[in-house]
Amino acid sequence: MNYKLPSLVVAAAVFLFSGSALAQESPKYSYVEAFKPFFYPQTGTETRSASGQPGHAYWQNSADYDLNVSLNDAKNEITGTADITYTNNSPDQLGFLWLQLDQNLFAKDSRGNAVVPPSGSRNGAHGEELEGGYKIKSVKLDGKEVKYTITDTRMQIDLPKELKAKGGVAKIKIEYSFISPEYGSDRMGVQKTKNGKIFTIAQWYPRMCVYDDVMGWNTLPYLGAAEFYLEYGNISANITVPANHYVVASGELLNYKEVYSKEENSRWEQARNSDKTVMIRPESEIGKNQATGTKTWKFKIDQTRDFAWASSPAFILDAAKINLPSGKKSVAISAYPSESAGNKAWGRSTEYTKAAIEHYSQKWYEYTYPAATNVAGNEGGMEYPGIVFCHMDSAGEDLWGVTDHEFGHNWFPMIVGSNERLFAWMDEGFNTFINELSTKAFNNGEYYSKKNIARSGGFMMSDNLEPIMVGPDNMKERSIGSLAYYKPGMGLQVLRETILGPEKFDKAFKTYIDRWAFKHPTPWDFFHTMENVSGEELNWFWRGWFINKWKIDQSVKDVKYVNGDFKNGAQVIVENLGQLPMPTTVQIKFKDGSKQLVKIPVEVWKRNTEWLFKVNSTKEIDEVMLDPDSQVPDVNPKNNTWSSAQAKPVEKINTKDFAGIYATKDAPIKLIFTDKNGQLFLKAGGQQEIPLEYAGDNQFTFDEAGIALVFGKDKKDVVFKQGGREYKFSRE
Repeated sequence: MNYKLPSLVVAAAVFLFSGSALAQESPKYSYVEAFKPFFYPQTGTETRSASGQPGHAYWQNSADYDLNVSLNDAKNEITGTADITYTNNSPDQLGFLWLQLDQNLFAKDSRGNAVVPPSGSRNGAHGEELEGGYKIKSVKLDGKEVKYTITDTRMQIDLPKELKAKGGVAKIKIEYSFISPEYGSDRMGVQKTKNGKIFTIAQWYPRMCVYDDVMGWNTLPYLGAAEFYLEYGNISANITVPANHYVVASGELLNYKEVYSKEENSRWEQARNSDKTVMIRPESEIGKNQATGTKTWKFKIDQTRDFAWASSPAFILDAAKINLPSGKKSVAISAYPSESAGNKAWGRSTEYTKAAIEHYSQKWYEYTYPAATNVAGNEGGMEYPGIVFCHMDSAGEDLWGVTDHEFGHNWFPMIVGSNERLFAWMDEGFNTFINELSTKAFNNGEYYSKKNIARSGGFMMSDNLEPIMVGPDNMKERSIGSLAYYKPGMGLQVLRETILGPEKFDKAFKTYIDRWAFKHPTPWDFFHTMENVSGEELNWFWRGWFINKWKIDQSVKDVKYVNGDFKNGAQVIVENLGQLPMPTTVQIKFKDGSKQLVKIPVEVWKRNTEWLFKVNSTKEIDEVMLDPDSQVPDVNPKNNTWSSAQAKPVEKINTKDFAGIYATKDAPIKLIFTDKNGQLFLKAGGQQEIPLEYAGDNQFTFDEAGIALVFGKDKKDVVFKQGGREYKFSRE
């Protein structure tokens, strides 16, 4: 689904959230909490390996559908039958079955309508008064009437005898009808155009609930915000519509010779072999098909979790060939009204569709369906296997963005079948992430502009947002854009660019897709896979970014020249203030314009809250900056930079003057001071040698242990200070 905030709103939100984030005092960084072990709630099982892959006994049930449906375009009514073949591959016998009746969201007394606030919502029917919801005529099991109970958007069928485990098959036949809402929760609807209505039809047949090894039956009601969790299977659909309509749908059109004219079929053949868009039904031919009666369009799609379709007399149709890495071909198709025509709008839709599918196929996993169809309707953007609905008014960059996003969903969740009802971020967030890469690749970056991730820290880590790992029905509607799309998408970008690097990340991410293609992964399967393939410990990142809403705040605490002289090099102290640690990139810019980059691994923060490192240089420093490429969202960018104007003058010294051995009558310990290339080191008794930092006025410090050493002006004695106590030593 598409979720887009106007740029002005985003800018305002960033400003407001940044202010509120800084105004509140955040908990201090605890490396014990950030890196504590036992992150994973359970170890591997027979069905889900601790390595992140399906276990040796992984199973999932399947559902095949034979659908016959007719459209009454005057009443906006769908009437049909669904023949379902449900296979129980689980080790459990099943005494009842659960199905999803998502059209019941649009019934007046639905729970989804009940949770719409007076101010309105994107979800539901936008206040439209209609007799919505399924009217069930009959439900049969193996040809016989069977007892069923409907509760809101779910149907429970009681079985006369338990369905056998490991291969038991139930054959269900449901006769039904419903009135389509004009605006169906931004996922389906009816759009009026000057040449007739466009019907974009989804959630249009009873669908099996998923029975899995995690929750058993997954029966959360459909409230509008949260999307879907579906079983895989093969679907055939016979769609009967008025004879002047043209139908596009998920999968392959089987009877194209019957439903298209001889000339249109000839154009289809051209399109299937053309890298350029070929017009199948041009605008000039709209209205010329005045056939009466009805026509049936027959489609089939295999290994799919869903099926959607669109029908209209107003469609312009065009298409082009999609080239897949294996050498196979698919077809990019666009269906849109004359109001959307032209190369500044939907005239480029097929080009966009082809580019998106080819990119994702090459980058991640090969596209599996015989066609990819983009339909202009009244949805902001919605995805289904092999077909997507985008708004008819979209054009240019907006049309590319929504087309690319919706077809990206063919990877998440159409190929990788996560539970959208609970974990929207596993499809919307993953998709938002891959969209960034595809936009960069499209037409030499025609619509690409690099985002300044660093500036979004206050917005993305605001205390006003819930954690990412919250279901979309369990968060404020205004939070969904941030928590389902932007923040998880940005998290993957940070993981790729800052934490793992593109090569490690891409290998792990592709492995995740390969492992879970046409299966049902959980967040833990994703986390396990990314760690096992990359070889990196990432529980601190999952814990902070996804489970909690920890903030990132790193700073340049101090910069000092060794012994007050830049020719001796400098000591830089960086701090991790926020709860979420991060690998730290430090750029040192010298006054001669040259730069030096220092990379600090995240392991530094496993037992430190601040870190001192030496810059080996004989040049004067102009500026020290964290995250110079703006790749990490930091809630307080103001403390990320140190400039030479902040430098406190420290007198130059010669550390050799302080070298020597000092002793005291009060303890059998000697302090041995040694000069090494302009740096003073201290060794006390049998302890490890430690580096000292010059603080001015003949004083040296070792902050990690809270030690201060104050030498007399003549260097004949030194006072050792620690923990409020003082000891005087004299030079031997």
